Amino acid sequence: MYHPPVLKNRRTLLERSEKFISDTYFTDCNLRGRLYGDTHQLTSLSVSQTAKRISYSEAVQQNFQPCKVGDAFGSTWWTCWFKVVLKIPEAWRGKEVHLRWESDGEGMLWRDEQPVQGLTKEGEKTSYILSECLKQNEPHSITLYVELACNGLFGAGQGSFIAAPDPNRKYTLQKAELVVFNRDVQELLTDFEMLVDIVKMLGEEDQRGYQALFTANEMVNLCDPTDPDSFSSARSLAQKFFSQRNGQSQHIVHAMGHCHIDSAWLWPYEETIRKCARSWVTVVRLMEKNPEFIFTCSQAQQFQWVKNWYPGLFSRIQYFVQKGQFIPVGGTWVEMDGNLPSGESMVRQFLEGQNFFKAEFGQYCKEFWLPDTFGYSAQLPQIMQGAGIDRFLTQKLSWNLVNTFPHNTFFWEGIDGSQVLTHFPPGNSYEMKGKIEDLIKTVKHNKDKGRANHSAVLFGFGDGGGGPTQLMLDRLQRVQDSDGLPRVNMSTPDRLFSELQAESGLLCTWSGELFLELHNGTYTTQAKIKLGNRRCEALLHDVEVGSCLALSQNVGFSYPTKQLQELWRLLLLNQFHDVIPGSCIEMVVEDALEYYKEIQKTGSRLLLSACHALRSTPWMEVGSGTAVLNTLSWDRTEVIPGCIIILSQLLSTALVKVPCVGVASLTDLAGSVSKVTVTVQADGTVRMENGLLQAVLDRMGHLVSLLLVQTNREAISDGCFGNQFVLFDDVPLYWDAWDVMDYHLQTRKPVVDVIKPVQVLSSGGLRGSVTFSLRISAKSSITQEVILDANCPYIKFSTQVDWAEAHKFLKVEFPVQVRSSNATYEIQFGHLQRPTHRNTSWDWVRFEVWGHKWADVSEHGFGVALLNDCKYGYSVHQNIMTLSLLRAPKAPDANADMGHHEFTYAVMPHAGSFQEASVIQHAYNLNFPLRLIPDMNNIRPWSMFTVSSAAVILETIKQAEGKNNSLVVRLFESHGSSVLAVLSTPFPVKEAWHCDLLEQPNYSRPAEVNDSKVSLTFRPFQIISLLLRIF
Repeated sequence: MYHPPVLKNRRTLLERSEKFISDTYFTDCNLRGRLYGDTHQLTSLSVSQTAKRISYSEAVQQNFQPCKVGDAFGSTWWTCWFKVVLKIPEAWRGKEVHLRWESDGEGMLWRDEQPVQGLTKEGEKTSYILSECLKQNEPHSITLYVELACNGLFGAGQGSFIAAPDPNRKYTLQKAELVVFNRDVQELLTDFEMLVDIVKMLGEEDQRGYQALFTANEMVNLCDPTDPDSFSSARSLAQKFFSQRNGQSQHIVHAMGHCHIDSAWLWPYEETIRKCARSWVTVVRLMEKNPEFIFTCSQAQQFQWVKNWYPGLFSRIQYFVQKGQFIPVGGTWVEMDGNLPSGESMVRQFLEGQNFFKAEFGQYCKEFWLPDTFGYSAQLPQIMQGAGIDRFLTQKLSWNLVNTFPHNTFFWEGIDGSQVLTHFPPGNSYEMKGKIEDLIKTVKHNKDKGRANHSAVLFGFGDGGGGPTQLMLDRLQRVQDSDGLPRVNMSTPDRLFSELQAESGLLCTWSGELFLELHNGTYTTQAKIKLGNRRCEALLHDVEVGSCLALSQNVGFSYPTKQLQELWRLLLLNQFHDVIPGSCIEMVVEDALEYYKEIQKTGSRLLLSACHALRSTPWMEVGSGTAVLNTLSWDRTEVIPGCIIILSQLLSTALVKVPCVGVASLTDLAGSVSKVTVTVQADGTVRMENGLLQAVLDRMGHLVSLLLVQTNREAISDGCFGNQFVLFDDVPLYWDAWDVMDYHLQTRKPVVDVIKPVQVLSSGGLRGSVTFSLRISAKSSITQEVILDANCPYIKFSTQVDWAEAHKFLKVEFPVQVRSSNATYEIQFGHLQRPTHRNTSWDWVRFEVWGHKWADVSEHGFGVALLNDCKYGYSVHQNIMTLSLLRAPKAPDANADMGHHEFTYAVMPHAGSFQEASVIQHAYNLNFPLRLIPDMNNIRPWSMFTVSSAAVILETIKQAEGKNNSLVVRLFESHGSSVLAVLSTPFPVKEAWHCDLLEQPNYSRPAEVNDSKVSLTFRPFQIISLLLRIF
């Protein structure tokens, strides 16, 4: 009697199963080699190439030339339209028939004038099902079109996927044929793959892994690849294994389809439109076949693109949204950077995003979805809650270079105390593939074991799009409830967070920012994008304030609602997390800068229109004079430069006083303040004084001394120089535009080569200034004008740099006579502190941090603030304050930051705390210049709003969404204090309601109004929005 051998060698059995399904080894006799049956050539294949992205209707009218498999097309960013004429053989009746298509580019198949599927080899989508079981009455002769983008899923990097694109790359068509697809082979291959992966992932110590091993081996014994009748017995063994169920305590995985699409990155904005269509049409096709399939999708801008360019597809998406399968998430216009946009910009991300989702799909998003952003501001929890969201999903902190973030599921607390339930998928990815490895990692890496028994698994190709595949769904279906693995539910974000909330009693709380320990070069890269963002944020603020002033005084003025929405949406688009950080290709930079120009051009015209409307008000009239507009919520007395005519006198500068949120005549107050003096001293240094400050600069432009006259306190450390430019080598480990590494600090080189020593430009009066030039290298130089104005508590450094470096980092240093263990940095609607020491790894990894308009280091009674008009990168180590100015990475943009740059920073020593010294207000002043209104005679100064507390800043005044007779005003507490404040207006307040950031009034919370004064109570860093009816 024959006794079959008992095999015990794990390696041989495992490799036997692997080779049985390999696409490399033994394909002549293994199962993989039987996946496709007969093939048939296409009837004809022809192509039309264009450098433009054209519509389907345009494409089919082009001239098509014959082509064949093996031909190359392009260059990069071109589009090829292929006309595919085919005839399915009659002999294939009853079989599953596919069009098999493989190429180097990203393809989209069109049938009957509609897109039907993406075809991208990198996204494992290389065939289109023509028939699942060919019937006689089905069409056998078919004409299709394939729209091929000449770029890969990740662009066209030359030598490395993050390198600058190769403009001359060609794109080859490798396969274009009809083929019989053996579905039973695919099903069996999936069974084998899952079993083999269970063996490998559970390891040699796990009994269940050995059960999978012996099951797979027996299946090989039973399966004859040449005999489909043998497949069923092999599949039965697999099904028996997978159906052995879990216990009740197993971790539960909430599987959700996902397709992260960068709105621009290694490809331009225009290509993203097609990426969305290719990805989402494939998703819709999967939903038609798999009614249990759930897909999550963020970014209202991308939905808007698809609605505009692919209305038929958008209608199908709306249908599946209503069915609950296609789930909009995120609530924002784009997945924006989490650090650099202003607080108001973040509010508008939610306002525009949530309003779009409500209008198009009938629902607001419940979850904030930001999986790939380079850090998260500590003010985001409050902003989320104001937009109706108290759930947050990301995973980017798994990229931390040094410290492992201690949680996956926790409550995140912002600087005002707001909390949101937060989940980081423990598998540390937003583009899993439904494999066993993904499930095991999710359980193994969960840092909140015992506190949270539910986790998300987001599956689908991402970054460049692609999304889920049928194979991923099949994998997950097999292990829904299989012993030894977590339980897998096809789920929704709402179900996941509801389960987490229900079991949240033991969850921990993380307070403060979620700082990514990587990619901190993005605070500086592409300086012109940063400059454009800051200036456009300020301009749109001023347009809204000016338009509200005009609206309140001129009944004929029409608030530019539509134009402002268009401009805001352009600005919000550029705040995408690979655009404003500067981690994008040159084509994207060019597009972004053009958008900023458009915002500046149209915004300036809208502001001028609002100012012109003020001429016909009771307190202002057309004339030959000039008025001044102040859009900020405090009175300002400042020097205005330029050729100004006052009382028939031509002045180069004037000192003006303008009330808060108001207008005044341009009247020179020069006689009321101490004048500026600039003196060249015997040793060649230059002394500048204005009664508040005394500064001394040496011939190189170093700030040798900066004295606060009031207290006779020196700000610059003994023997050191302020305004010291320093150059560093800047070669990261890999992510060129993204990263600056700690070791760059060891390469510090002061810039010491003088081209033109300090010389006096203006010797005093209302403004004193000196200028000098330094040589950074043979290719780069700095020219700076140092400016001290009358009545101004800071000294400004107006800087021009001609920059032509490679892998260098330019900064400016100010060693200050202040000792403090913490420095303070402005963030959205507030500020936070970070250590100036490097005690722990959590401290020293913050060697380069982000902030907005100011940073401050103070001890009791004295401090120094560093202000800027367009920079975001800072470092304060011990007593040295550093502002990051320019980088020179070479990937993905080989020309990043090359050229001419202009920017201004300022240093402000102060007595007392930075709050008491009004550092916050002065930083605003630097960024929001007073606006001149020509051809006007002003009768009297006039103010629309005043705020009683210096701690409270009136950030925004705009017309309410959909309410022509109401304004929204947004205020926040800026000092970190609990405070009472009164908002006053000369208008009768007819109604006043608290509202959320979506401008929905809370009718249970009317604002306390008494004689046009609204009384408000703030907690530290609280944002309050009011809906006011004053017209």
